[in-house]
Amino acid sequence: MLTVTQRLSETPTREPPYILWLTAEERTRSRRRFETAEGEAVSLQLPRGTILCDRDILAAETGDVLVRVQAKPEPVLTVTADDVFLLMRSAYHLGNRHVPLEITPTYLRLSPDPVLQKMLVQLGVEVREEIAPFHPEIGAYSHVHHV
Repeated sequence: MLTVTQRLSETPTREPPYILWLTAEERTRSRRRFETAEGEAVSLQLPRGTILCDRDILAAETGDVLVRVQAKPEPVLTVTADDVFLLMRSAYHLGNRHVPLEITPTYLRLSPDPVLQKMLVQLGVEVREEIAPFHPEIGAYSHVHHV
């Protein structure tokens, strides 16, 4: 089993031999066992509070084995609107409920929830059920990490 203890800050010169597909919720787990796409058991032993991002590169405790994190497609609700004000208004109401939310200039994305879906439809936006990678915003007071 690989024990992963660090996230690299620089892109390595070689492609990592392992890929770890994780949902948005799983990317918040800094200490847990997973299995790579290649069938290798991986134990995350990262600093507590580490939030992984899509395409992060992780290194084993020996420093020589690399693992690439990939955002695993998962069930989501994708919210769109012809009027940007409706999209902003929807983000406001979802934020009041402290819902993990992916925010882009053209859509919002959240985990499926029938109550929130009904609220969004009542606000006048389009809501589609999809299977897609989910990249919720990291908290305003958290360290932001982009690859």
